[in-house]
Amino acid sequence: MPAILRALGAIDIPVASAGIAGPNTTTWDYPINAWRQVIDVNLNDVYSCCRAVVPYMLRQEYGRIVSIASIAGKEGNPNAPAYSASKAGVIALTKSLGKGLSKHNIAVNCITPAACRTRIFDQMTQQHIDCMLSKIPRGRFVELGEIAAMVAWLVSAENSYTTGAVFDLSGGRATY
Repeated sequence: MPAILRALGAIDIPVASAGIAGPNTTTWDYPINAWRQVIDVNLNDVYSCCRAVVPYMLRQEYGRIVSIASIAGKEGNPNAPAYSASKAGVIALTKSLGKGLSKHNIAVNCITPAACRTRIFDQMTQQHIDCMLSKIPRGRFVELGEIAAMVAWLVSAENSYTTGAVFDLSGGRATY
């Protein structure tokens, strides 16, 4: 981390947006190695990122952390147990860390988008993609620009109050 600080001067805004889908199969048929890989990338890597940057943010008494979870973390997707569980973990981590850092001018929030046409679709069956689309009342997938706009606000100085929150970009799919 010191090399990053030397190059950039500070760590103000990490956005954890990596994720993998894993196989589309039932929980009882899900390969244990695939389960571990999805949990490692989607949840443990977000934790590792936060663990690495928070000490620097605490010293500067400022930061904005945004994680990209998924509506699947709130509602679950059939035949995507590891993905759904990992994104639920990101939501819980966000809430915990947001509360823990609330007195330090460090906001920690996450976004739970519905599916977005990115390379993650290459990892899914067409049947799974069709199933996800059928659950979105807007009848379309979220656009990258819509996600970026939400991230831009969450990391801005305008967001001086919200922390530990979950922001849905679900096209009406979210029911709570």
